[in-house]
Amino acid sequence: MTAAIVAAVIVVLLLIVLSRAVRIVPQASNSIVERLGRYNRTMQPGLHLVVPFLDRVRRGIDLREQVVSFPPQSVITKDNLVVGIDSVIYYQVTDPFRATYEIANPVAAIEQLSVTTLRNVTGGLQLEEALTSRDHINAQLSSTLDEATGKWGIKVNRVEIKAIEPPPSIRDAMEQAMRADRQKRATILTAEGEQQSAILTAQGQQQAVILQAEAAKRSTILAAEGEKEAAVLRADGEAEAIKRVVASIKEAGVDPQVLAYQQLQMLPSIANGEASKVWFVPTDVVDSLRSITGNANAATATPAPTTRSRGSSSTS
Repeated sequence: MTAAIVAAVIVVLLLIVLSRAVRIVPQASNSIVERLGRYNRTMQPGLHLVVPFLDRVRRGIDLREQVVSFPPQSVITKDNLVVGIDSVIYYQVTDPFRATYEIANPVAAIEQLSVTTLRNVTGGLQLEEALTSRDHINAQLSSTLDEATGKWGIKVNRVEIKAIEPPPSIRDAMEQAMRADRQKRATILTAEGEQQSAILTAQGQQQAVILQAEAAKRSTILAAEGEKEAAVLRADGEAEAIKRVVASIKEAGVDPQVLAYQQLQMLPSIANGEASKVWFVPTDVVDSLRSITGNANAATATPAPTTRSRGSSSTS
């Protein structure tokens, strides 16, 4: 019975020793082993054996990138305005030994260092520059923090400024300035649109006047050409009519005496006109009448002048 109890105690002790001797380190983490209070080694991910009661395994160190968000910090700018800046830091442990023994609280140390660096960087900028220079502030913070945390076995990958909050009075003034600027741009765009519309309207009217003038010119040219063609056709027609009359007279054998008689028949109608006060009788008509009426009638007619002109005159 006593032997069984002793055997059971030995088995329990062996199990306890074995459990304390076997350590499993998960992926993406390291563990620090201390022997008798001094650094012994760094255990990588996997299965490890330690000496029970002599070795002590510190808590595991996460090697993944960590994200720390700090509350808004009050910072005074170069123009003596207090702004609140909210930042986020991304860091990663690169040396578990230094991260364990070089710094007691790395997160608190990074926060205080970032606040100090942020105040130094922002204190040299005007408010407007701080609002528009986030990339510059991020680069300065990242460079300063990475240099300071390198000896702690920590690498700061990047720093991001989430928000920069100016005082309420400054925000109101900025909003008013932005509204005024937007109204100014809207007025300028409206004026430019009206100017462009007026220019296009004037160009359209000018083009319309030019087209109307060209159309009127073409119409005038066509009308003149039409009148010219009509006059040519009328002249051709009159010439053709005269030719036909002359040809008809020649074919009919009309002699000068008949023509003189026809001219004499036209004299009364000429004399009946209200404006006809003096009219002339051609000498050839008189000669023809002499030959028709004979010597007796010729004696009663008005003798022609010795020197004959182109025609004789008679009053009604």
